[in-house]
Amino acid sequence: MKYPCMQSKLGGLKRWLVSFHFRKNLRRIISELYVRDNCHPFKTSLLIWVQLPLWIFISIALRNLSLAASETAAEPAVQDLAVGGVLWFPDLTLPDSTWILPISLGLINLLIVEIFALRRIELSKFQKYVTYMIRGISVLMVPIAATVPSSMALYWLTSSCVGLGQNLLLRSPSLRALCRIPKMKSDSDTPFRDLSAGIVAKYFPRK
Repeated sequence: MKYPCMQSKLGGLKRWLVSFHFRKNLRRIISELYVRDNCHPFKTSLLIWVQLPLWIFISIALRNLSLAASETAAEPAVQDLAVGGVLWFPDLTLPDSTWILPISLGLINLLIVEIFALRRIELSKFQKYVTYMIRGISVLMVPIAATVPSSMALYWLTSSCVGLGQNLLLRSPSLRALCRIPKMKSDSDTPFRDLSAGIVAKYFPRK
């Protein structure tokens, strides 16, 4: 009875060794590709590590300026925040009571997430988890934006609109050709039509 058991253990050890060498060689090949094509994944996230601290610092600065604007001894330039708004938010030191800015912020952020999720490339399990997490953050930002000064909510909305514009512009075949961005197999000749069709098919399916 011991011989079959020993064979089973040896078979398991052999499979583990094969898997170990496969993963080792795979990592080596991927590293060589990173060096050859100069496309390390960290470079794709480098902009986030620069943009996120800047976004946080500007948000804190706007909050502090909005709180200081209510003081009588505040500088005139700071007090101008109380009358520097437009339309339904004339006072940038107060939260948006109409919730138009917060809801618009949430919708724009969700649209950016869906543009990423509707790509032709199949998302990995990790990317799917990140997508769900960002969707949750986008929804959570709505009540948060409704409680902060309108100056912060307006800045967040403007930043998200710029991000949405960048996403759409980088999908344009004309712009990609003008900037000499190499075309990939997954790129479409009609990206905006495909995007709108994907959103309609996902959220407004025909019965």
